[in-house]
Amino acid sequence: QVQLVESGGGLVQAGVSLRLSCAASGRTISSTATGWFRQAPGKEREFVASISWSGDNTYYADSVKGRFTISRDNAKNTVYLQMNTLKPEDTAVYYCASNPSSNSYFWTIIRHYTSWGQGTQVTVSS
Repeated sequence: QVQLVESGGGLVQAGVSLRLSCAASGRTISSTATGWFRQAPGKEREFVASISWSGDNTYYADSVKGRFTISRDNAKNTVYLQMNTLKPEDTAVYYCASNPSSNSYFWTIIRHYTSWGQGTQVTVSS
């Protein structure tokens, strides 16, 4: 089983950028799709972005499309989430997770993700 550790969160002002990292250990994530999710206080965890194992295919929630970019470096066993033009509504705990399915239909669906990190807090002040 793969272990995932997120990093890069913090407290920032609206309009700035942050880059989150998701480092894998225990097993390579290069053969799985990887996703980012977030959970704001009092809300359910929601899909943010996902990327295929090759990096050729990416998917985004409408709320972050055009502002966030997901990428991966399989040589470093790491997936990134570049977040630009952050808004207060982006405030949440951000989680990365791996998805063993080869069917891209499942890459936006939370229940198909099997390994999760502990999360990293992102707080955007107005």
